[in-house]
Amino acid sequence: MTSRTPPPVLAAPAPSSAATTVQFVLLGVIWGASFLFMKVGLGGLSAPQVAWSRLVLGALTLGVFMLVRRERLPRNPRIWAHMTVLAVTFCVVPYLLFAWAEQHVSSGLGSIYNATTPIMTAIAAGLLFRVEKLSVLQILGIAVGIGGVVVIIGPWHGLGLSDDLVAQLALLGATACYGFSLAYMRRFLANSGTTALTFSFLNIGIGAVIMLLLTPAIALTPIRLDLPIVVSMLLLGCLGTGVAYIWNQNAVRAWGPTRASTVTYVTPVVGVVLGVLLLGETVSWNEPVGALIVFAGILLAQGRLRFPRRSAAAR
Repeated sequence: MTSRTPPPVLAAPAPSSAATTVQFVLLGVIWGASFLFMKVGLGGLSAPQVAWSRLVLGALTLGVFMLVRRERLPRNPRIWAHMTVLAVTFCVVPYLLFAWAEQHVSSGLGSIYNATTPIMTAIAAGLLFRVEKLSVLQILGIAVGIGGVVVIIGPWHGLGLSDDLVAQLALLGATACYGFSLAYMRRFLANSGTTALTFSFLNIGIGAVIMLLLTPAIALTPIRLDLPIVVSMLLLGCLGTGVAYIWNQNAVRAWGPTRASTVTYVTPVVGVVLGVLLLGETVSWNEPVGALIVFAGILLAQGRLRFPRRSAAAR
């Protein structure tokens, strides 16, 4: 998974500041490592099987938490309908796109593209759902972020329709799904009244049901399992697609969505470092440079980076 910040939908007391900080750090590490786990999993599984595994394992993990805490599912059919939309746009489609793309690009590059999620969210929130009005600074931030993406793609290398370019477009498609979903949550589910655990379980659980229904079409090809693949899928599913969702909701509840979204800055660093150290991946100069430009765009879009104003008294 990649980095994502749903709106605060919780009424229960937030965990302590220290616990939230620990969860936030672990969240950045786990989500950054998710791209490594996917890459390892693809050594014996197809891309759809990787997406299938993470959703089913994530749902089972969250289901255990639901049983232990005896939480109840909502009865409002409107919430179920909205959560089904999110299961498709926030889980099924982006997970499939990320897994497919990593067959053709490095895990580190996948984690870098994941950092474009806040830019995609700003576009969806401002232009599609109109849940916020884009300021001039935010529009500038979006433009800068798009410029960073162009640098990452590196058009000077040629723009033939290669597997590499299509994979990068698929990564952008995945983060566009995240941006759509986060804006959709804010528009339709900001006051759903569900707890962090229930919200996460519905999101991942419905996605897992969809994957199970699609099993005959996408998940019955031959597989090869070894210890690294099994461990990677367990970590990706149980932690990255299960427990990490609860940690993320706790961070949103305690700190607010803006501060919690800074996990976006952690995951690419973790993803690139793990890819280089454990998989021997190489990093082209334009990838980190483009990522820095994207980060600058995010800071502008979130209002954290402002141009200094000249004092009225200045002459």
